[in-house]
Amino acid sequence: MSRQSSQKQSLENRLKTVTSRMEKSHNRYAPKLRAPELIVVSKTFSAEDITPVLDLGQRVFGENRVQEAAGKWPALKEKYEGIQLHLIGPLQTNKVKDAVKLFDIIQTLDREKLAASLSRELEKRGKKLPVFVQVNIGGEAQKSGVAISRAVTFVNTCRDQYGLDVVGLMCIPPAGQAPGPYFAQLYDLAQKADVELLSMGMSADYDIAIEMGATHVRVGSAIFGAR
Repeated sequence: MSRQSSQKQSLENRLKTVTSRMEKSHNRYAPKLRAPELIVVSKTFSAEDITPVLDLGQRVFGENRVQEAAGKWPALKEKYEGIQLHLIGPLQTNKVKDAVKLFDIIQTLDREKLAASLSRELEKRGKKLPVFVQVNIGGEAQKSGVAISRAVTFVNTCRDQYGLDVVGLMCIPPAGQAPGPYFAQLYDLAQKADVELLSMGMSADYDIAIEMGATHVRVGSAIFGAR
């Protein structure tokens, strides 16, 4: 077996492992909830690295930076049908125009200035784009996200004042702490905010997130390997 074939086989095995674990967690802990969707996090990886995953049938991906994504995804979208691209990293207001053009879903809405900017750009384009509100679930100063105490009010403001299609909540729990309680708290917030989707869980804890009701998990290194 050639090195390229071996790498592709390893990639396929890792992808199957992740999807199998997702299915088992869903069937065991949350069979009555909707099956979670895998977002393959492709940040820092080139189009050449991503292509084998597309060839395996995966179509939902997440990127952290608008500029990096713009350098590889337009050509991939032309070549492969059905790609859904999520922005899962911070969005600056001066990148809103590019983000709205490239991404299918934005998961990191976290402030009113950004909500206003998104609203203006979407209205200008006559476009509707699903968004998630990012919640700073651990109250960490170094992380983006709306404070827990403001999350429900912020969702309502984004909908009522800015006409945004808020479909879910997203969070990143504090590193080094048990993620379960934070995921459970986000689930409760989603019920109060009347949103259906929950983006939570990454390579180290996506099975726990599914147990707590995640509808989307963001997995990168467990599929591509270490960055």
